[in-house]
Amino acid sequence: MNFGLQLYSLRDLGESTSALVRRVADAGLDGVEFAGLDDDDAILDALAETGLSAPAAHVPIEDLESDLDAVCKRYGEVGVETLVVPYLPPEAFADVDAVDETAHRLDDLTARCDDRGFRLCYHNHEHELAMVDGERALDRLAEESGIGFELDLAWILAAGADPITYISRYADRTPLVHLKDVVVDETAERGGRPVMLGEGELDIDASLAVARDAAVEWAIVEHDFPDDPAAFCESAGETTSSLREAF
Repeated sequence: MNFGLQLYSLRDLGESTSALVRRVADAGLDGVEFAGLDDDDAILDALAETGLSAPAAHVPIEDLESDLDAVCKRYGEVGVETLVVPYLPPEAFADVDAVDETAHRLDDLTARCDDRGFRLCYHNHEHELAMVDGERALDRLAEESGIGFELDLAWILAAGADPITYISRYADRTPLVHLKDVVVDETAERGGRPVMLGEGELDIDASLAVARDAAVEWAIVEHDFPDDPAAFCESAGETTSSLREAF
C-alpha cells in the first residue's frame, strides 16, 4: 500500500503547489492528492525530481460537469488518473429521492470520465451516513450507482458507523481511503474533531489491515484544520514510515 498526503491539509502554508510537493517528498510520503492546481509550471518537474506520484485530485463537481475535458487535460498532464468529487451538500442525501438523483448524477459523470480514461470516486463526509428509509444514505448511493469511493475513515467513525465494515463492504470499488484521525464529539459540527494521526479514536492498524486485504491502493493522510500544517506534514511522514513496514 502507498501513502500520500492530501494537499488541502497544507493550504494555510501559502506555498506553491510544486513547493508543497517537495515538502511532502521531504517528509517521506509516496505521493500527493491535489485539491486544486495553481498556475505553477514547476509541478511536473517537482513530481519527477522527487519521485512522488499524484494518484488523485479533488475537483468540485461543478468543474467536472461544466468542462470535463479541461479538467482531464490539466490533471492528466501531472499524472492524475483518479478524479474525486470531494463534497456534495447534505440535501443531496436528505431522502431516498435525493440519494437516487445524486446516484444518477454521479453515474452520468462516471461514464463521461470513463470515456476519457479517468476513474471517478466520491469522498464522503459524515452526512452521507445519515439514515434514509431504514438504511444509510451511502449504502443507498452504492446500491443505485456504480460510483467508486474514497472512504474517509474519520467521518465514517464520527457518524457512528464502523470504518472497517465500510472498507470491507465496498472493497471492490474503493481504490483509496482517507486516513484521518478524529475524536468523536457529538457537539462538533461533523460529529468529531480532527486530530493528528494516532491521537484520535480511529483504529489505524485494524483499518489498514482490512484495506490491505481489500487491495486498497492508497491511504491518503489528511487533517482538515491542523494548527501547524508543516508539523502535521512531518508527523504524517514519520507515522506512515512505520506503517509502511507493516502494510
